[in-house]
Amino acid sequence: MLNKVIRFTAPKEYLKQKNYPEPCKLHIPKWYKDLNHSDTLMTVKGCMPFLDTLTTGYLLKIPVDLKLTHNVYAEGKRHSILHSHVPYHYETQINVNRRDIPQKHPPEQLGDKCPFLQKNKNLQIQKILNPWIIKTPPGYSCLFLPPMNNADDRFSIIPGIVDTDTFESEINFPILVNGDKYPVLETIIEKGTPYVQVIPFLRESWKIEIEEEKVNYSERFFHQFTKLIHNYKSNWWHKKIWK
Repeated sequence: MLNKVIRFTAPKEYLKQKNYPEPCKLHIPKWYKDLNHSDTLMTVKGCMPFLDTLTTGYLLKIPVDLKLTHNVYAEGKRHSILHSHVPYHYETQINVNRRDIPQKHPPEQLGDKCPFLQKNKNLQIQKILNPWIIKTPPGYSCLFLPPMNNADDRFSIIPGIVDTDTFESEINFPILVNGDKYPVLETIIEKGTPYVQVIPFLRESWKIEIEEEKVNYSERFFHQFTKLIHNYKSNWWHKKIWK
């Protein structure tokens, strides 16, 4: 069976930096790797659904160092600022944030009841510009979300779905600052920081059906839990390949 291909394209000047998208499996967090899973201590390391969240798809990484200043008072007002120090001539060829042209959305675009707003301290929603054009085979879209169970605790993108088989441009990502943990934040988001998980999927039509279970519950329970550890992995899990 041939592998499907997802293609990431960027200008030559950016490719020289070698800050490429990578399979998520290359960025499994150390805290997870350090866990042990045994019959005496069953940890999340034995949970294959959790592992799949860490290894499915590809990661986009921050293209340049970005300075984020959020909910800081200046001239009697609260401000949110995100920019790099990339010079103008560089920006004309590569889609990255620079100081002269901030990218943001006014909070009014989310109405007045969206829970995102309070977390973002009701400030403008910053946007990270992405240098990559992403292309998938016909019929395939991409789900973009914060790295599952491995996100930066300072900010996260607002998830979205794009039909990347037909869309022909860079996809930029609005972010929310974690105001629950950082009421005021002044930080550098370093180049290379993973911030978007990209999961390609086949667009299909579905319908929902609801029905009564017909299998005897005790029989099903016994069949499912015959092994003490690695039960799901042994009986139902399928290995996924991401290159």
